[in-house]
Amino acid sequence: MKIAIASGKGGTGKTTLSTNLTALFAETETVVLTDLDVEEPNSGLFIKGELVKEEIKYKMIPEWKEDTCTLCGECQKVCNFHAVIQLGPQILVFPELCHSCYACSELCPTSSLPMITQRMGLLKQFENKNISFIESRLDIGQEQAVPLIAQTNEYVDKAFNKNTVKIFDAPPGTSCPVIEATKDVDFVILVTEPTPFGLHDLKLAVETMKELQKDFGVVINRYGVGNDDVLDYCEEDNIPILAKIPNSRKVAELYSKGELVYTELPEVKKELQNVKNYIINLKNNN
Repeated sequence: MKIAIASGKGGTGKTTLSTNLTALFAETETVVLTDLDVEEPNSGLFIKGELVKEEIKYKMIPEWKEDTCTLCGECQKVCNFHAVIQLGPQILVFPELCHSCYACSELCPTSSLPMITQRMGLLKQFENKNISFIESRLDIGQEQAVPLIAQTNEYVDKAFNKNTVKIFDAPPGTSCPVIEATKDVDFVILVTEPTPFGLHDLKLAVETMKELQKDFGVVINRYGVGNDDVLDYCEEDNIPILAKIPNSRKVAELYSKGELVYTELPEVKKELQNVKNYIINLKNNN
């Protein structure tokens, strides 16, 4: 069972839900938490473990070979991302724009743009009893999260069997990194808050999941502030509400110390148990 925890905006409580739900699952079975917010991963502040593996991750970019190039301009024509351009008597390659599609390299009539490796980030695996924690982090200066997210997903699929519950802490928003993080999961949990901003961004996230044809449910964080517009929207659209995590200063205090919340607050544990039960029912019915 692969569960992604996402949101239409940052700061709604994705990491809080991801880490606490992972720890709750780990009380009864093995679970893998993967932080796919590779531009700013922070689940490791709450899930500790022993480092057991570390891998440098690479992407492929073209390298111009001037001695064989005839300056035909074909590479510039086929690149949809303007990562390869012809400027006078030379070909310029912009690695930050390259999507590693191989079009320029494969279609070059003189094979003057061979693909070479470029480091883009680092993947780490930690172990702590029933929890495996995977964290990938982009190197400073790297601008594309999608290739690293894709390689991290591949790593998790190969390293852990299908019986393991896999929880993915996805990037915020509705852009390409979120698509990559959620496209192959079985279920998506959308975290929101009961405010006008929360509702606005929840609607964007819902439309994205519908476009991807994903099953999803909603967890309302900081329940008790704002208004009931999120509740009304979910009811009108027949979106299941999995939990309502109460607004509490104690939650913020524990979070700021890098501590788990559900072990200290029974009302939070009760709501997380509802989410866990929902996921277990989904797993048993698949």
